[in-house]
Amino acid sequence: MKPNNLEDRLIQFAIDIILITKRIDNSFAAQHLAKQLIRSATSSALNYGEAQSGETTRDFLHKMKICLKELRESHVNLKIQKGANLILNIEQLEKLLDENNQLISIFVSSIKTASKKLK
Repeated sequence: MKPNNLEDRLIQFAIDIILITKRIDNSFAAQHLAKQLIRSATSSALNYGEAQSGETTRDFLHKMKICLKELRESHVNLKIQKGANLILNIEQLEKLLDENNQLISIFVSSIKTASKKLK
């Protein structure tokens, strides 16, 4: 996958998260999880931008692992919100969960490949 394509997907994922969280209710739980979801989803895109300019393979790997961590956090958050019926647009929620899973897979693969370079 080309770096710009992955960056575009991460940016679109963050945008889609922002848009879906605009439509949640004002309960404490919904707002708390929405804010955390926005932080983790946008963090993965922002940290990927930093990873692209990693000074060493170790620096690149460190930032890629942060992206992966944030994507996993986003995934768990989405599953919690799904289970608590906080996001009512199930079709959009399922698309976000699928995209989140695909992005996690890409990062796992990229991290494995980059780790081989260190050995």
